[in-house]
Amino acid sequence: MEDKLSKKFYKIGDVAEILNIPTSTLRFWEKEFTVIKPKRNAKNIRVYTVKDIESIKMIYYLVKEKGLKLDAAQAMIKRNRDGISKQFEVVERLKQMRTQLIQLDKALSSLKG
Repeated sequence: MEDKLSKKFYKIGDVAEILNIPTSTLRFWEKEFTVIKPKRNAKNIRVYTVKDIESIKMIYYLVKEKGLKLDAAQAMIKRNRDGISKQFEVVERLKQMRTQLIQLDKALSSLKG
């Protein structure tokens, strides 16, 4: 996913595609979470930074993966953003390692024939 984040600013459709979530969810979370603050360009189009995208990933982790309600996720972020960020990073690394292990297992299985 990090490979996709090479630009300085991203439109809402780009962010939705990168994170595989609907644009309506992004707009809703923008209203609910103070950590998401996309700027607007001259045409009044939302433009997200890499920092915004990282915040959205953290919210996704808390709401969709951990199952927290929006107000609980907001409170957690306010209380311990660094701790949640580190926890999220560990979970992401573990997912990447799992994917790599699955790929290795498939490769080994294909060699066995």
